[in-house]
Amino acid sequence: MSDEPVPARPIIDLKSLTPARVALGRSGASLPTKPLLAFTLAHARARDAVHAAFDAPGVIAGVRALGLGATVVSSRATDRADYLRRPDLGRQLDAGSAAALADLGIAPCQLAIVIGDGLSAAAVHAHAVALLQSLLPLLAGDDAVAVGRVVVASGARVALGDEIGAILGARMVVMLIGERPGLSAPDSLGAYLTFAPKPGLTDAERNCVSNIHKAGLSYDAAAIKIAWLVREGLARQVTGVALKDESADRAPRRIGTAVPE
Repeated sequence: MSDEPVPARPIIDLKSLTPARVALGRSGASLPTKPLLAFTLAHARARDAVHAAFDAPGVIAGVRALGLGATVVSSRATDRADYLRRPDLGRQLDAGSAAALADLGIAPCQLAIVIGDGLSAAAVHAHAVALLQSLLPLLAGDDAVAVGRVVVASGARVALGDEIGAILGARMVVMLIGERPGLSAPDSLGAYLTFAPKPGLTDAERNCVSNIHKAGLSYDAAAIKIAWLVREGLARQVTGVALKDESADRAPRRIGTAVPE
């Protein structure tokens, strides 16, 4: 081994590798004006993302442009303030939405896709349809996954997808939802996958692909992970802590090779 000392790297190198707030400097006992203003702007953008109105008709139009049927539903949260104060209401469909889904009378499917506003409608507006555009071709092919109706849900928490999936008779549900905004990413989208959805499941029974946005995980990279988890989850008949994401290491098994329960 060489005894030569490793040259010190300036902290400015770290700033080029991360959007995190490092090496901000100081002015007396406080931050310099520029990073302080940048922090204030990022905080305002995060708050705006949480309170932004959800453009469900716009999302529906984008989904239908991809050739998929779509239905709008709502949770039991009556407004945004209600949604933020009562997370439990965002996990349950309102009575009219539940009845409307049941009255669709569509056949059970392998995969239901739910798009929910979550804590960042901005993330859904920016990324949900574009992610679907990358995902759908990966679910097609010789071993195609049958995608049922897409449901667009307002006032949604992740677990709302469980009730929707159960009503639609889906073997698996993928919930695309706006994640809690951060100070560097107010528009981050998450995808949550649950096999055999039904009310009462916990997050331990889901897989999550998160941080989907322009400066994070790309649409193509996220679609590869989601498609792998969908196919492997259907083959193994499980999601959550029992299903590790190995999409970078091997191809998923064919769904038809699943061992019956």
